[in-house]
Amino acid sequence: MTTTTTGGAARDGDTRPSAGGASRTADSPFVRACRRRPGPHTPVWFMRQAGRSLPEYREIRANVAMLESCRRPELVAEITLQPVRRHGVDAAILFSDIVVPVAAAGVDLDIVPGTGPVVAEPVRDRADIDRIRPITVEDVRYVDEAVRLLVGELGDTPLIGFAGAPFTLASYLVEGGPSRTHARTKALMYGDPDLWHALCGRLAEVTLAFLRVQIAAGVSAVQLFDSWAGALSEADYRRYVQPHSAMVLAGLADAGVPRIHFGVGTAELLTAMGEAGADVVGVDWRTPLDVATKRIGPDRAVQGNLDPCLLFAPWPVVEAEVRRILDEGRAAPGHVFNLGHGVLPETDPDVLTRVVALVHEVSARPVD
Repeated sequence: MTTTTTGGAARDGDTRPSAGGASRTADSPFVRACRRRPGPHTPVWFMRQAGRSLPEYREIRANVAMLESCRRPELVAEITLQPVRRHGVDAAILFSDIVVPVAAAGVDLDIVPGTGPVVAEPVRDRADIDRIRPITVEDVRYVDEAVRLLVGELGDTPLIGFAGAPFTLASYLVEGGPSRTHARTKALMYGDPDLWHALCGRLAEVTLAFLRVQIAAGVSAVQLFDSWAGALSEADYRRYVQPHSAMVLAGLADAGVPRIHFGVGTAELLTAMGEAGADVVGVDWRTPLDVATKRIGPDRAVQGNLDPCLLFAPWPVVEAEVRRILDEGRAAPGHVFNLGHGVLPETDPDVLTRVVALVHEVSARPVD
């Protein structure tokens, strides 16, 4: 096995990214916005745009478990393409789950319908960490194959790869599943910092390898999800979390693709999250984008941030909120329109399609 120029494992004899991957989409509205360059309109995509809000998704996923669906390249490709066809979004995001790489690293877990990831043996000591082994492209060959299929299908539409950030992954592994309080996570973090940093360091290595596989296969950007980081104070984030996210983001600095960093409830963390090294910082619906960009600074674009629940309101309300967010986004050096979190399962897909058209119409502008 060889290693790509971005550090990721590749097929023997093949050290090149997928033909026509990031280079083909470098001038797309999405990549231009991530790079803080003007484009013909504000690009838009939605977190969880491929999923239960789409009837075609529910049909194709019938009787296929979540982890299994993530391991079938043809199925991954079809699910990823569905919202691109339906909504006309400016970017696709790879259909997967943040626990896919830790499962590939040897963690015994399952994604339970209605619950989420459930870990058979939660992390309690160093021996548990030692069982989380490094991953190579062979461990996630199905992801490599799915990305290459998608790059060929998407043409000049960018594909976003993604992974869970070390803190959020650690929380799942320590809690044994989703948690409202993250009590066990914080107990380990405060009570045994050495063990905590060892766990997050190992997860950072796994995450970095997983993202490198996606980049080598041809994704145009990557997003690092730190879904639970908002449970922390800024001081705790800087001490216990930021170094590990920074390690992942720094490891991709020479990969040639934009890096997006997103968390929920992170208003007080936006400055620190920007400092972790992303090119774009995702903002949830709680913080206006003009306020957020002052905290993040002029060297990074922003992404967001319509409240997913607003999509259930009458269309005039949705339209007014979209226009407000576009207006606030003009304060940033680059703006990617998105929701402030993922699409809710009950969302009417037609509303998402209308939002895409509205964003494109309102933000249209000449480009030299």
